Amino acid sequence: MGLFIHLFYPYGILLQAFAIIHFIRRRPETYWLWIILIGGPLGALVYIVVEVLPDLGLLQGIFQGFPRRSRIHELEAIVLDNPSPGNFEELGALHLEEKNYARARACFDQSLAARRDHPDPFYRRAMAEMGLQDFAAATIDLEQVMSVDPKYDHFQAKALLAQCYAMTGRPAEAENLFREVLALRNESETQYNFAALLVGQGHPAEAAEWLDRILKKKATLPRYLKRRERPWFRKAAALLKKILEMEKAAAVK
Repeated sequence: MGLFIHLFYPYGILLQAFAIIHFIRRRPETYWLWIILIGGPLGALVYIVVEVLPDLGLLQGIFQGFPRRSRIHELEAIVLDNPSPGNFEELGALHLEEKNYARARACFDQSLAARRDHPDPFYRRAMAEMGLQDFAAATIDLEQVMSVDPKYDHFQAKALLAQCYAMTGRPAEAENLFREVLALRNESETQYNFAALLVGQGHPAEAAEWLDRILKKKATLPRYLKRRERPWFRKAAALLKKILEMEKAAAVK
């Protein structure tokens, strides 16, 4: 081990620091932290090869962000002279990808003020409104989308509407939509949102079943999908822990 430390010095310390920062941000399996700490520079190098390099594929969106932001600046100038619905829709979609929710919403407002014959601007405006936590406004837009096409975006519009109902005090309608969507697709986000609704409605046992479905995906998903699902694995584990604590507290009483 001393030989490896000597070969890596002083870069071994930097490797370990980089690996630890990545671990904290991405939060893979806990045993990796011990490999980094106990294995020294060699352990950090193994971690980087196994965990960091595959993550580079997830950075694709970052590199795409440069031309996207350039196109945003271009369109911001274009709409001053040509404020067509199509230009505002494209600009709004780009702002939505950049998570500039307020600006995206404003763009779709402009588009819909001139043309309301297609569900897509309503759908994308709803996504911006949800990003702004304006679930009441998003509900109206998603209901408009559903009136035109209940299967819009492979039932994702229905899943988002279910979440909006849950967030605006309409649990019965939310539950019905969640069950319809989950009978057709097994997206972790929708499963988690439904589980959260069930907990709030006093049905922790069924909520735990849905959370368990999310966590069981760890054993079957390919590695690249596991990386994308990690936020939902963490949320599911945290909510499941909360349910178990609630059950223990109830048993004590």
